[in-house]
Amino acid sequence: MNHLGTKTIETDRLILRKFILTDAEDMHYNWANDDDVTRYITWATHKDIEETKRVIAEYVNDSMRDNYYHWCIVLKETNEAVGSIGAFRLYNDLKLFEIGYCIGKKFWNKGITTEAMKAIITYFFEEVGVNRIEARHDTKNPASGRVMIKSGLQLEGILRQSGKNNTGITDSAVYAILKEDWYHNKKNE
Repeated sequence: MNHLGTKTIETDRLILRKFILTDAEDMHYNWANDDDVTRYITWATHKDIEETKRVIAEYVNDSMRDNYYHWCIVLKETNEAVGSIGAFRLYNDLKLFEIGYCIGKKFWNKGITTEAMKAIITYFFEEVGVNRIEARHDTKNPASGRVMIKSGLQLEGILRQSGKNNTGITDSAVYAILKEDWYHNKKNE
């Protein structure tokens, strides 16, 4: 693989870029302090803006590494940070990345996460040289699965009691796409 890190990517409506320290307020108030948003993820709701600032400082520090892939999702129209997306598990020997994402509630059901997901999938397959991309969600959160399907991933199965998030032990729906399938689908569009 050709690790390139968190490169800025633009789509029709979005800029996907590294986090910067000034994203703390948007992150805190748009998604990190909302129990509805964090219900099905693995990190706890932020209690105050200082916690969000500490987390973003870690993101900024980590973004110096070429094998770190974590984007701030920014709306072009308003320059507002509305969520995050990235590869949170990397298996270099398998050329496999697992993607996760989080977006503020007022931005749900607008296709933003799908647009961001498709953009980083393209980047991972075309530039980084990934062979397999996976994503998983708590089976009690089917909206996340719809994002995965719309992004071209296929459901591969349910892993019973295989995950843990803010609701406790969960069943995980696992989705994936292979590079060869992605190229085949792209060719037939």
